Amino acid sequence: MSVQSSLVRYSIDAQANLFTVQAFASGIASVVAHSPKFAIRSFFGEAAFTPEPIGDSSLELTIKLSSLDLMDDVRSTERRQIERVMFDEVLETNRYATVRFKSTQVTGIKLNENMFRLNVMGELRLHGITRGMHIESQVMKGEDTMKAQGSFSMLQSDYGLKIASLAGGSLKLKDELKCAYFVAGRREN
Repeated sequence: MSVQSSLVRYSIDAQANLFTVQAFASGIASVVAHSPKFAIRSFFGEAAFTPEPIGDSSLELTIKLSSLDLMDDVRSTERRQIERVMFDEVLETNRYATVRFKSTQVTGIKLNENMFRLNVMGELRLHGITRGMHIESQVMKGEDTMKAQGSFSMLQSDYGLKIASLAGGSLKLKDELKCAYFVAGRREN
């Protein structure tokens, strides 16, 4: 006897959500420099979730790269330089406007009635390169909402991104980026 899927679809948009990307400084100036943190202000997608069977669940998410916003309190000249390097030299937003993630497999366990720990495998397309990505997420399911939180790391070099360098090369960023998210979705009608 097969279990009937109770798949529910949820719309995700950037309103009331938090998605950040943290870069880490290295080089001679890293002792006095900060490691920039960016908020992703524009993203949207759809999550489909069912506790039985969890494998029927899925996630699709699109991020508008030009929406990245430096969260750090820096002088306006530093802000302009960081944003110019990030948008023009690293992300090349004039050529690659979005990042897309699409799940290929979802596994997980039920922690309690409405809480789940999921492993989401999928493909991330960034800077014209598609690679496999694994994301662990804690998901809480409500009657009309779904909330997910977690974090993951990625390497810029995996996606052909130039490692940013500022201040004449005395400040470089490390290859690793740390992404963290708290995302809520509203049930679609």
